[in-house]
Amino acid sequence: MPAKVYTNKDAKLSILKNKTLAIIGYGSQGHAHAQNLKDSKLNVIIGLYPKSKSVAVAKKHGFKVYDTAEAVKLADVIMIAVPDMKQAEVYENDVLPNLSKGKTLAFTHGLAIHFNLITPPKGVDVIMVAPKGPGHVVRSQFVEGKGVPALIAVHKGSSKKAKDVALAWAKGVGGTRAGVLQTSFKEECETDLFGEQAVLCGGASALVQAGFETLVEAGYQPEMAYFECLHELKLIVDLMVESGVSGMRFSVSETAEWGDYVSGPRVINAGSKKAMKAILKDIQTGKFTKQWVKEYQNGSPKYKQFQKDGEKHPIEKVGVRLRSLMPWVKKRNIKGAQASYN
Repeated sequence: MPAKVYTNKDAKLSILKNKTLAIIGYGSQGHAHAQNLKDSKLNVIIGLYPKSKSVAVAKKHGFKVYDTAEAVKLADVIMIAVPDMKQAEVYENDVLPNLSKGKTLAFTHGLAIHFNLITPPKGVDVIMVAPKGPGHVVRSQFVEGKGVPALIAVHKGSSKKAKDVALAWAKGVGGTRAGVLQTSFKEECETDLFGEQAVLCGGASALVQAGFETLVEAGYQPEMAYFECLHELKLIVDLMVESGVSGMRFSVSETAEWGDYVSGPRVINAGSKKAMKAILKDIQTGKFTKQWVKEYQNGSPKYKQFQKDGEKHPIEKVGVRLRSLMPWVKKRNIKGAQASYN
């Protein structure tokens, strides 16, 4: 049976009208939620630590900014929108000591709750509102009068009003304009981690780099390898997003479609799926999260080395030069522009 899709008629902003909403962190999702909720005529404050670079940005956008602990004291609904590996520390130091009964704790992702990095006290509702898009898209779609589909979840032990609060928040950020689906912290977290690792980030990156290396090692020009294994990927992904896998196959040449059928399974095959199942198992059992927490707590040496090694890959140098020849491709200094809980 298809999941119910909640829209504007199913959510009441009035539930949040006389409440103070605190967003802890002003990064990708935090700034989008804050600005959209503010434009929905709701009372939003921002919680940051004093030396955060985001303090000036949030104030410039018209928000009252408080130290995290003070923001939690003042708020009725508190959304923790800092990176996953920072959430437990922020929660223990600044949120929990000021979290009284009757308040609502909100998240944009299920990891900290599902894997018990954070254990909320009794008497506090715990919800999730997770737009299925990056913060800048959540914001831009809202400004255009549209919305990004969102997921909501209610943690066990929450009151009956928790779902209504989640739907109201989703409406405030524009989610119900597109459609909202209900899930669980477990389902959202595990599927999100799996998608990132096996397909969207890990899978796609490894596939692109392996294809590039195969052509270059066979004697083809790196520029040709870049075009065929990375640049044109966007065209294919856009077609999939717009009309599904079958729609993509209908849109490409017959030669490309035939190659899809006969060669795709040679690359992604039973062995690949077996590896995917192993990845999913590591996620489900908490092995991945435990390893990531340990890595982060040790100062992230492997993580930092992976970053350095990735930046040195030949495809990056070729890509910088070729993208400079393409005025229609948007150039973004993602590292320099990223706002985070610093």
